[in-house]
Amino acid sequence: MHWLPLTHQDSNITCSNDIGILTTHGQEQRYISPTTGICRRLIVQAVTPSGKFEVAIKNHTNDASKLAIWLLTHSPFKGWIIFEWIGKSVWFALKLLWPIVWFLVELYFNASDDSEDDTDSSYNTGYYKPYLRQFQGQLWAARSRMEHSSRVKEETGMNTRTHACYPRILMIRSPNKNEWVRCVDRDTIIHAKYIAISYRATDVYSRGSGEKKEKAQFTDDVRAAVLGQQFNAYWLDLECLGETPSEENLDVYCMSDVYRRAETTLIMLGRAASGEDECWRSWGGRVWTFPEALLSTRLCYKFRDREEVEPLSLFQLANLAYTNSEDEQAIINAYANGKDPLERLERLTLLKKAIWRRAMAGFPTPSGPPPPPKSHMIGGGPVTGGGYKPHKAEQVYALMGFFEHRIQPNHDEDELRALARLSMANDNDRIADRMVSMFPSTTTPGACWYADSDIYDANLWDIVPEIQVAGVTENGALVLDGCRAAAIRWKDFPEIPFATTFSLRRKIVGSIPYFSWPFIVIGLGIIPHTSRAGGIVLIVMGLLLLFLSPRLFLYSKSGRIIDKQPWLIGVKGVVDRGTVESHLYGGTIAHFPRMYFTPSGSLFSKPERFSRRIGSDEQYRYAKEQEKSGPGHMYTLIDTCSSTMYYFRAERPPTVCIFAGREGGLGRFVLCSESCKANELHKEMVLRMPTEISQRMELCGWVALG
Repeated sequence: MHWLPLTHQDSNITCSNDIGILTTHGQEQRYISPTTGICRRLIVQAVTPSGKFEVAIKNHTNDASKLAIWLLTHSPFKGWIIFEWIGKSVWFALKLLWPIVWFLVELYFNASDDSEDDTDSSYNTGYYKPYLRQFQGQLWAARSRMEHSSRVKEETGMNTRTHACYPRILMIRSPNKNEWVRCVDRDTIIHAKYIAISYRATDVYSRGSGEKKEKAQFTDDVRAAVLGQQFNAYWLDLECLGETPSEENLDVYCMSDVYRRAETTLIMLGRAASGEDECWRSWGGRVWTFPEALLSTRLCYKFRDREEVEPLSLFQLANLAYTNSEDEQAIINAYANGKDPLERLERLTLLKKAIWRRAMAGFPTPSGPPPPPKSHMIGGGPVTGGGYKPHKAEQVYALMGFFEHRIQPNHDEDELRALARLSMANDNDRIADRMVSMFPSTTTPGACWYADSDIYDANLWDIVPEIQVAGVTENGALVLDGCRAAAIRWKDFPEIPFATTFSLRRKIVGSIPYFSWPFIVIGLGIIPHTSRAGGIVLIVMGLLLLFLSPRLFLYSKSGRIIDKQPWLIGVKGVVDRGTVESHLYGGTIAHFPRMYFTPSGSLFSKPERFSRRIGSDEQYRYAKEQEKSGPGHMYTLIDTCSSTMYYFRAERPPTVCIFAGREGGLGRFVLCSESCKANELHKEMVLRMPTEISQRMELCGWVALG
């Protein structure tokens, strides 16, 4: 698994807190404090601590609960433990005395205070701890025209409408001089019926001394075929692409319109003597295959060593050029039927996958953004210039012809930034917005937000995004708006305020231990003055209550939990459910379970096969078995709001949880680590969690996901 590289250990990082104050620190993993907004060193509690930034699991559970549990689970009659047992018993008794003292103090000092402030509401906020850091840089490209963008704008006068009605340049045969001329006159072009030429560069010429001659021979072959089809005009990129970068960008922008407006698209294949199947596979492996074929009104083809020009249907094309891929077959069927049975987003997604695959030699299964395409996969260069220089985002520009709104190409942007811009220009499709909620089988150093596939086997159109991409940064990170986010706590288990179902019996039983001290004090007070026997009885009753108080105290805390403070708590390693319940709620002798396993929230989830939808306890054993087999590290995430546990694998501990979308009846929550230097979040894992917990997350400002 590939991840964003860290900088050298001998350099420091300068970052800012939530209000922009700069600090300098080392290379260790950091996080923004959800209470102070200050960047702090991340301390991780682990099942097996290793390194100076990992500590053993600890908690802040109520001390009285932990003492009561210890006293009930340890016998005082086993060796020297009697002394420890007596000491803890005394300490527990003092814990019962403290609320009485505090009540008397409050009663004395606040007797005249009739304030109606609810102290519990300030203790249990009902919301997760917020994520405070926001994106503080400038956008490289923005969705809104009101926002400043540092991207180099297109030259004045080079903009065009979304759909051009005619090519910018055509090769037209002059009837007077009986020769072909390069025409740029609009009035002439709009009245011309022309053929668009599709070919693969390696079938036409090879780099070297004979390149110019081979291109000229190919041009002659094209002209002869055009005349044979009774046309006097054609479009061929060797002759009709602009000579300057600005003109090239404009021609790439309008490339799909060239094939839409053509009367016919002629596919010039290699020499049939080398094998017809090989010629078709060679042509079908180009980036621009789909815009040229699918957007054309009519298709025909010709081999270089044959005179015949044969008509071609899309169904024939699917059988000839795309025999080994179901995606390509589905695309061809959608366009050939004329009814477009595929939904728009599904069709665009299949097109993206097919074009992306053609940007890589050998057609490997895509696992991330492809590298810049090879020049021979795109087409030839103009005869008059120094050769067409492929764009880094060539595959995105090939895809954009199928969208309603396009983006102006340029040579400076890569495919990630281009794809983000294309997604922002076509808001209904929201490709980048949906990708945020997906997690691929492997990630890439350049863009953690990018996803060609999903570890949960969801499709792009299955995702309902809950965020909006506001722009893209110079580094290719997406700037997200509308995020609901929560901080993940790693240093320990906090004290969780919670409420159980009301029970008069538990209320009465829970109040009994607090009478032990008043009985003892009153008994000591009346022995010398009133009744010795009565005082002894009260003292004995008080001591008996102290002896029974651990069990009575724990019983009063049992019952089904109906409300608790939402927390996301992380632990490095695989933790069992009983340990989590003990650290959260003191491991009380509850009559109801306090934590549950997720039935379908992570890759390690295992559902029970009963009538009730719950997670199986087997997933602890399964996660334990898989702990040391795989990249990264195993982690446990505990959500107190839904009382659910998740096992997942990640490279680094994620410190932020973002609600990004919905799929399959559950929310998509992106777990991210923080990069101080880049002011970005890095996607570590995506979990499927109950959608309703997002309402307990506070909205945050713009965040950058890189």
